[in-house]
Amino acid sequence: MPFLPVNKSDMEALGWDAPDFVLVSGDAYVDHPSFGHAIISRTLESRGYRVAILPQPDWRSTKDIIRFGRPRLAFLVSAGNIDSMVNHYTAARKKRSEDAYAPGGKAGMRPDRATVVYCNRIREAYGDVPVVIGGIEASLRRFAHYDYWDDRVRRSLLADSGADLLVYGMGELATLEIARLLERGVPVGSLKAVAGTCCIVSGIEEAGKGTELPSYDEVKDGGRKYAEAFRVQRREQDAVRGGRLFQRQDASRVLVQNPPARLLTQAELDGVYELPYMRAWHPMYQAAGGVPALQEVEFSIVSSRGCFGGCSFCALNFHQGRIVQA
Repeated sequence: MPFLPVNKSDMEALGWDAPDFVLVSGDAYVDHPSFGHAIISRTLESRGYRVAILPQPDWRSTKDIIRFGRPRLAFLVSAGNIDSMVNHYTAARKKRSEDAYAPGGKAGMRPDRATVVYCNRIREAYGDVPVVIGGIEASLRRFAHYDYWDDRVRRSLLADSGADLLVYGMGELATLEIARLLERGVPVGSLKAVAGTCCIVSGIEEAGKGTELPSYDEVKDGGRKYAEAFRVQRREQDAVRGGRLFQRQDASRVLVQNPPARLLTQAELDGVYELPYMRAWHPMYQAAGGVPALQEVEFSIVSSRGCFGGCSFCALNFHQGRIVQA
């Protein structure tokens, strides 16, 4: 199976008039199952959807955003395999000189806070097109959260980005459900109950049943309320018994987190990793020497997801959940 289209001529060679989805990624295009964009795009492709890949677009204008035209169903946006701020800066807030997820290891191929910036360019180009964000950056910033780089608590990334939905955790099932509903003609604004997603509603009454977390105003100064909010978030990151959560972001917006998506069966998990990945970087990067991040994982096999450890220095538990899938 060849690489997915990365430009309009690729798309036209396949006989497409438009893609169903344009997947925007802060990483270079590597079609390998250690890269989130590869898993999501191949999963959608396996269900018959047409997916175009827009890797590391120029964020200074809409020129790259309009490369494929308006997608039939939605834009899917991810900052990449690493939070864009971690990707750009050391713990001492010094600019990194290299980016292993860019061609030739070149730094500066994505913007700071890439998810927000990409969504802004999409809105500038297409206005009301459905936009779904996901990946590590979105998943770990889905609630009001402490931002090390600003040294303050920021609102949910969904509120900051202006996207319609946020997919948290490992997003195959949530993405497929969103695709199925959009294909049926359900407006993206009505997708309020998809497991493994967050949405924004206009008031606490619309949020419905669930557990209310301390609001952004209550947690923005840190302290006990912030700790209480995170304790509940972590407790409910459970695909078996996790419940619905909501958190006021401001006077008119409430973030709703639906329960986590169910666990994949062993057969489903095997199926994800048996999709027809090229297991290589796209040939357009050959002249730059390829994409360094592939080198350490090229021949690796993913054995499991999730972690019961809950170590305070690690985000794996909060992203993939507490239950190990193998």
